[in-house]
Amino acid sequence: MIDTLKPLGDRVLVKRLQEQEKTAGGLFIPDAAKEKGQIGAVVAVGQGRNEKGVTTPLQVKVGDKVIFGKYAGTEVVDNHIIIREDEILGTF
Repeated sequence: MIDTLKPLGDRVLVKRLQEQEKTAGGLFIPDAAKEKGQIGAVVAVGQGRNEKGVTTPLQVKVGDKVIFGKYAGTEVVDNHIIIREDEILGTF
């Protein structure tokens, strides 16, 4: 299902990357205590932002690693979220 999902407009489909499961001291963090990650990989992008009949392409592309806000986007399925491009804080 996720393979055929195509975001619309200026939205981006991002897969959250797994957080580190062990602390610096060597303790394992249980799943219940983990926070959701704010780093992900772009899986799919929409066609772009439409302003006054002109479509502006998005700045991110498939494969980019991005950082986004803690409460950004909408959870879709299996650690995938759909967010607007303006909710992306940066790429690396």
